Amino acid sequence: MLEGISQTAQQTIDLIGQIRELMQHTKHRMRDECPKIYRQELLNNLFNHPYTKIEFVMEDLAVSRITATKYLDELASIGLLDKTKVGRSNFYINTPLMALFLERA
Repeated sequence: MLEGISQTAQQTIDLIGQIRELMQHTKHRMRDECPKIYRQELLNNLFNHPYTKIEFVMEDLAVSRITATKYLDELASIGLLDKTKVGRSNFYINTPLMALFLERA
């Protein structure tokens, strides 16, 4: 039983390390490719869940709907997010983060 706990703990530590690396990579790309919109709060929003929405960015960054849409569309245009329409809402999927979670499933 302790071996199972140890393996799970190690897998979790590895996953956290991979998430940190991905976050750093994303941060550098945001700073290099879209410096006008880079904010730490926006980066954090992208990694709170494997997807985000305009409403989440509006709330987390205290910006207007137009600004939140601009930020997310710009990140999608450089390939950091995948924009998917579901019904009347747009979801912006952090595909690399989603892939990390799906590898573990």
